[in-house]
Amino acid sequence: MRTARVFRLSMAHPGDLSELDDLIVRGTIKAADVAAIIGKTEGNGGVNDFTRGYFTQTLMALLSKHRGRPAAELIREIPCVLSGGTEGVMSPHYSVFCVSESEAAKHHPSALAIGTAFSAPVPAEEVGRRAHVESVAATVRAAMRDAGIERIEDVHFVQVKCPCVTVARATAAIAAGKTPLTSDPNKSMAFARAAGAFGVALALSEIGPDDFTDASLLADFSIQSPRASISSGVEVESNEVVVLGNSPNWAGDLRIAHRSMSDALDIGAVVDVLADLGIAASPQVSAADSARIASVLVKCEPDRRGRIRGHRHTMLDDTDINAQRHIRGAVAGLVAGVIGDGRIFVSGGAEHQGPDGGGLIAVIASQEGAG
Repeated sequence: MRTARVFRLSMAHPGDLSELDDLIVRGTIKAADVAAIIGKTEGNGGVNDFTRGYFTQTLMALLSKHRGRPAAELIREIPCVLSGGTEGVMSPHYSVFCVSESEAAKHHPSALAIGTAFSAPVPAEEVGRRAHVESVAATVRAAMRDAGIERIEDVHFVQVKCPCVTVARATAAIAAGKTPLTSDPNKSMAFARAAGAFGVALALSEIGPDDFTDASLLADFSIQSPRASISSGVEVESNEVVVLGNSPNWAGDLRIAHRSMSDALDIGAVVDVLADLGIAASPQVSAADSARIASVLVKCEPDRRGRIRGHRHTMLDDTDINAQRHIRGAVAGLVAGVIGDGRIFVSGGAEHQGPDGGGLIAVIASQEGAG
């Protein structure tokens, strides 16, 4: 029976994987068990955030050393999903998701299950269009099969990293007679995130194939997936997918729960998702319960209507600080204040990922009574 383990590790800079290296050297983690990485680097989160590529390159070199296989092979097998920007109280960190075979007795009716998958490279002219949506959906289904999750309702969090269209990619596509949706890298990132969210919704039967057109992306915000977390960047050419859920076919003492955040002030959703895991926040999680938390994953978005609970916000009008940096810092402060730990994954760009102007929070924690 497979067992999932999650290690939340800190970093001194975007290329610092010394904590992971130490755990592998000491035998706490087997390099062959590393299935996926989800982390926060201290870049700007934009198109030119090269901290993500720096981390990925360093990670693959490290795993190559310990596995004795080329980094060029590993990068196509191990999703490394990074969100740039550790504004406010967020601490740069990464969660290492490990999968191993275990003969240990199962302690719980179900436990954390992890599945991963990669799509074929997405051509520049398909980014942000139906073909991209369908590619993501097929890859999510493949990751569910990899996790052995049989019921859609047992999926709690789907992390997707999508490629975007850079100026160079757009130029090459146009030269080949193809027409990208946009040649603006920032707009491309948003359309890619939208396609990713639609793809997750399609895979999880939250929408049907006839429920959208290309024109629906970034336009019809009634279409959403409350379990999707989508990032986009120049460092990938394929859709990389990590599916997290609970399954009776897995052993271990970890479990995941999720809630939708209605807006950037929805502290109740944070409290409720912790309660789903038997963790009380009154008002902050105790030190003992904090030690049970293995990973906190959040998506958020500045409300495009310019108001939060009826009152005006200025995130979209600020020409000094990007709106995504505003919202990451604000929501990170709210969530970290409850959790009592700044090592939380808070990613902006939540188009179609949970309620408009809100988002998603998922927490992985050890189950009470685990033996």
